[in-house]
Amino acid sequence: MRMSARLSAALTLLTALAALTACGSGGSDTAVDSGSGAAPTVTVRVPDPGNSGVLAVGKKDGSLDKALAEVNAKVAWTGSAGPFAPAAQALNADQLDIATGSITSGITSLSQNPGFKFFTATAPDPVGEGILVKKDSGIDSVADLVGKKVAVNKGGTGEYLLLKALAEEDIPAEKVERVYLRADQTAAVFNAGQVDAWAVWATYSVAELGLGEARFLVDGQTIGSDNYSLTAVRTDFAEQHPDVVAALYGYLHDASVKEKQDPAAYLNVTTDAGPQALSGEAKRIQIEFTGKGSPVEPITDTDITRFEAVARFYAEQQVTTEQIDIADHLIDVTTLS
Repeated sequence: MRMSARLSAALTLLTALAALTACGSGGSDTAVDSGSGAAPTVTVRVPDPGNSGVLAVGKKDGSLDKALAEVNAKVAWTGSAGPFAPAAQALNADQLDIATGSITSGITSLSQNPGFKFFTATAPDPVGEGILVKKDSGIDSVADLVGKKVAVNKGGTGEYLLLKALAEEDIPAEKVERVYLRADQTAAVFNAGQVDAWAVWATYSVAELGLGEARFLVDGQTIGSDNYSLTAVRTDFAEQHPDVVAALYGYLHDASVKEKQDPAAYLNVTTDAGPQALSGEAKRIQIEFTGKGSPVEPITDTDITRFEAVARFYAEQQVTTEQIDIADHLIDVTTLS
């Protein structure tokens, strides 16, 4: 595998970096049981996973702590899950040890003196990401977006999906107006008709599709998306605790395989009511999307080639000022112990 073999070289999700400050910055990775002579316990700071997914189940039933106990580690749930950009800042500021995000957001974050590396890869979502339009919009092809406003999150999945869709149809990017919005603030704008379309991923598309008033103009598979989901680890943490990183990978892989087999068991983990819960058509859609997804895997040479294609595309589209060397920011988890 073409990857950096040394961990000594400089490697779900937060709504905002400020959400972490109450938990303190920096701090020790280990805690010693005073007076017992026990070996230090490693604490892994992970964003609170909310109400769905493998980490939500791991938090509820204690299975993640059980897996980490085998390498003398435990979890501290810190902040809350959200976009990768603020999570990357928290990793760089030593306020977080683990976070999940897309390769697209990862590339833009890697352009800013990163203090993290990626150690897992999940293949691009074939059905849950894409460009949403209203059913009665009259927009029936990517070409129909010319002269229209499309909401995207800057430098992340949304901007990538829009640019990729336009490039596939040889449509110059400047012919479509990009409206930069945070994904968690876009639904109201989209539903009010203030934008004509929304380039988005499953975290937000499921709710819109569940309402029955929106549809995908194109999805990720149609446009050949290389938008992987990745797990990042703070570089210093990985250097100091490779066995913990390996244990985290093992847990994420095994749990994600089970999630694909029984998606419903990983929804509404802590509550089936309120804004975090899914019900009705949205729940059915999420179960379908999850079942069509892929499990967490180690990063392979094939993955790296596709990562590099995204980095090259971002440079060509001037999302980044230069092509980011992805291989310098990856860990081969299969070599860890």
